[in-house]
Formats: sequence, structure tokens, C-alpha cells
Amino acid sequence: MSDVVIQVENLGKRYRIGDRVPYLTLRDAMARAVTAPLRSLRSPAPANQATQIWALRDVSFEVYRGEVIGIIGANGAGKSTLLKILSRVVMPTIGHARIRGRLGSLLEVGTGFHPELTGRENTLLNGAILGMSKKDILRRFDEIVAFAEIERFIDTPVKYYSSGMYVRLAFSVAAHMEPEILLVDEVLAVGDVAFQKRCLGRMGDVARQGRTVLFVSHNMGAVALLCKSAIVLEHGRIATMGDSRQAITQYLVGNRDSAADVYKMEGQPRHDQSLTREVEFLTLEFQDNHAKLVPADADLTVLAKIRGNQAVSSFSFYLSILAADGSPLGSCPGAQVHSIQEGEVATFRIQVPNPSLARGSYRMHLAVGIGNERTGLRFFDAVADVLHFDVMAPPGQDGTISEWQKSWGAIRFRNLTTTKCEG
Repeated sequence: MSDVVIQVENLGKRYRIGDRVPYLTLRDAMARAVTAPLRSLRSPAPANQATQIWALRDVSFEVYRGEVIGIIGANGAGKSTLLKILSRVVMPTIGHARIRGRLGSLLEVGTGFHPELTGRENTLLNGAILGMSKKDILRRFDEIVAFAEIERFIDTPVKYYSSGMYVRLAFSVAAHMEPEILLVDEVLAVGDVAFQKRCLGRMGDVARQGRTVLFVSHNMGAVALLCKSAIVLEHGRIATMGDSRQAITQYLVGNRDSAADVYKMEGQPRHDQSLTREVEFLTLEFQDNHAKLVPADADLTVLAKIRGNQAVSSFSFYLSILAADGSPLGSCPGAQVHSIQEGEVATFRIQVPNPSLARGSYRMHLAVGIGNERTGLRFFDAVADVLHFDVMAPPGQDGTISEWQKSWGAIRFRNLTTTKCEG
């Protein structure tokens, strides 16, 4: 018996956008049929402004039993459409997808839940839809509820649940009903950090039990952790398919916005009225052109071009790192004090030595000013939410899971190292 559990051949999905096709009654259809010859003698009808787009086109791949495949790509690349076709929620326009095995899917928050039913009733209903007997559902019921952490609300209609409660129960049902194939879309972003960690652990358990997982996510760290292979979709077509780290690298490098490689601050509004702009950021960029994909044990180096709008005898740089969701993770105080003349433009190398970031996506805030936490800080200029980057964990020396991959959110910041560039 073949170990191929998902076989996709020349899959395509076409959508119609633009003019809406009206729904006709039987009477309308008969009237249009009778008057069709007369309409053809009149002036031609205006061209239909509707446009057809292909959300997926010529997609072919195979997934073997026990594989964990990441599906990555920009928004609109066709990731969710692919999972909906595999889940039989959407029918393809061309091609076909064969599924061998019981399928569990979590495509969006509360998929398949009836809002008027309680959490208990929805759990039983979803289990039955997945082909489980009532006896098997009840056997796993306590484990499902404990994982979702909604014991107090299990007999409350789910229409009163928060989005976090919804997604915890939905994921728990899908993951604990022992599906042979589990499809997970980007729903983990709804949960908190602790829940995301449990979900990733649960998907890892599912994979180790020899079941198959297709995982759509924008979190490259999670994809690298869970998936040995990945598919990169671009404009509805497969751009890359293979080793997850190579696929992630190609995706991040190939899809970088070249205009965003250098953040130009001049002329951008600064909404903080407390900024004096005595020293002003002009541009910010990573020193390495490919530094948006950062090894976990590497330094972070940023080049900052600044201008002195007036002479300043002492200032320092300050840098903060935030998670992809904007949660602040920590700040790096400036260790060096610099000076600048009025009208002088200078470039500084700002280095965070080996920040020990865990896998994941991050962004930066940068500021230039004077002072410290003890005496108080006064910022001349500050820019937020710039220089997005992803941290990748190196594999263990013997091919096993490295200590970086075992860690979760451990950050050990050190003081910045800054040097003024010549010229």
C-alpha cells in the first residue's frame, strides 16, 4: 500500500471578481430566453467588467504518511485556498486532490461550530463529523477540555466565548480526535503565547505518532521548528518545495521589499511632540543585505545615518526588540557616547552582540538621545516598528534538536556596541 496520503495534481481554483452575477427566478430565465433573439439585433451589450483571477494554478505535490509540511507565502498567495480545497470546503476549478485517511482541519476560528450549541455539544458534534464514535469521543473528552482550559465554560453556548476560547476549543477538538491528517491554518495567532506553545507541542506529538500535518503560518520560526519540508506559494503557484530551512530562506530573501531594505526617515512625520530633532535619523538598514534572516547565535548589526540639526556634545543610541505581535521583549542601552556638529551627517554601526533570541519573527524600535534610566532619558529622535527580521535556530552538531531549538523566548541582552564609520 502506498504511503502517499495526499496527492495533488494540476490543481487550480479560479474566482470571479467584479460584477456580481444576478440570481434569476424561473420566470426571469424564461423571459430572457424568449427575448434573446431580439436583444441580439440591438446594439451589443457593454462588455462585462467582471475579472477572473486564479487563486491557485498548476499546483502538484505529494505528501507521505507522517510528514509535517509547512505552507508559506505572502498574503493572497493561495495558502488558505489550498487547505480549503483539501478540506473539501471549496471545489477546485481544474485538477484534483486525493486524500487517503481521516482528515481533521482547523481553517479559521470556530470552523464547524454551531454558535447556539455549548462547548460540550460542539465537541461531540465535531467528533462525530470526523468519524469518531460517541464512546471514543467521551474517552478523549476530558483531555480535550483540559487542553483548551475552558472547564468552567464547557456547558456555555460558544456564541458567548471570546475568540481565544473559541480557537482553544476548536484546535483541541481537531488535534485530539486522532485524525490521520491534520490541516492547520494561521489560527494560532489568536491564542496567547502559552497556548501557541502548547499547540506547537501538540502538533509535534501528532507528527511523532506517524500522522501527517500541513501547517500554514507566517511564523517562520514555528515552521522551521515543526516542519522538515515546506512549500512556498507565490501568486497561486509553487515557487519552491523542499527542505524547510532552504525554502524559508528563499522565501524571505526573494520576497523582500527592496524599498524597505533601507528605511528612509527624512520627511516622515514624527507624531511624538517631545522629540526635539536636535539629532535626526535619516536612514536605517541592516549591515548585511540578507540579515532579515538571522542565525540565532549571530550579532545584529544596524547602520544608522543621522544628521545633527544642531551641535550636540553627547548622545547615545537605544534599541528595543519586539515580537512579531508588537509585544516588547527587551531594550539595549547605549554604552558609547558620541558627538556631532551642526549640519554634520554621519553613519554609525549599531551592534547587538549575540542577543540570544529564540526562533521567531521580530522588529525593532530605535532612538537617539541622552541620559539613562537613573537620570532619566531625553530622546532627540525615535522610530518605531522598523527592520523586521526572522531568527533561525541552528541544528545540533549531531543532527539532533539543538539547545536553541529547545529554548522558548529566552533573551539575554547585552550592551550595544557602536562605532562611527569613516566617510
